[in-house]
Amino acid sequence: MRLRSILYCFLLITGLFPSVVTYAQEAYDNIIQIDGVTMTADSLRGVPNVTVLIRNKNRGVVSAYTGVFSIVCFKGDTLDFTSVGFRSKTFVIPTDLKGQYFSLIQLMVQDTFFLPETIIKALPTKQAFDYAFQYWHVPADLLELARRNTNAYTMRSLAYTLPRDGNEMQSLTQAQQAKDAVYYGQQKPMNIFNPLAWADFFESWKRGDFRSQNNPYNSNNGSGN
Repeated sequence: MRLRSILYCFLLITGLFPSVVTYAQEAYDNIIQIDGVTMTADSLRGVPNVTVLIRNKNRGVVSAYTGVFSIVCFKGDTLDFTSVGFRSKTFVIPTDLKGQYFSLIQLMVQDTFFLPETIIKALPTKQAFDYAFQYWHVPADLLELARRNTNAYTMRSLAYTLPRDGNEMQSLTQAQQAKDAVYYGQQKPMNIFNPLAWADFFESWKRGDFRSQNNPYNSNNGSGN
């Protein structure tokens, strides 16, 4: 009985093996590698940065500086070629190609596009030009704005005036908690033995920073000594 079961399984596997091999061979034969180049139709020069996408598969490549590209796909797929300044092109890979390699030269035709109208007028006199050069306000472009924002003095001023963000406040709070934990359960050291603090105190005393404004004997209010 056991021998019969083993023989049955062997015959089943042997019968399915040719179909599996045939399916794998057909899937391999359906794969093809496209090696090509994108060129201009009028001068046959390489077109760089052309996007080559396989339609409905969200996969593709971009041609190199010389226009060369390489992509692996299936026979019957549709390739879409797009580039700024050129008309879009489509190429359907034939299903009856032999082998797994195919060379392609895709010609790109330049597309016509229009720029917004620009009017240039000359100033009437030299005095008008001098006035415009001194007093006309010319708005700064993005490059000039970026140069101003990255100025060293501007960044230093922003560093002193801008409020701290969440990470900085968390670091500051943790540092203060760690400092307070050092003197936990005891009195913090006093600053009465600091000679610099005493020097600041005497200077403030001489300047009269501690005088009371309501003192009737204060010489600054016009009273007598």
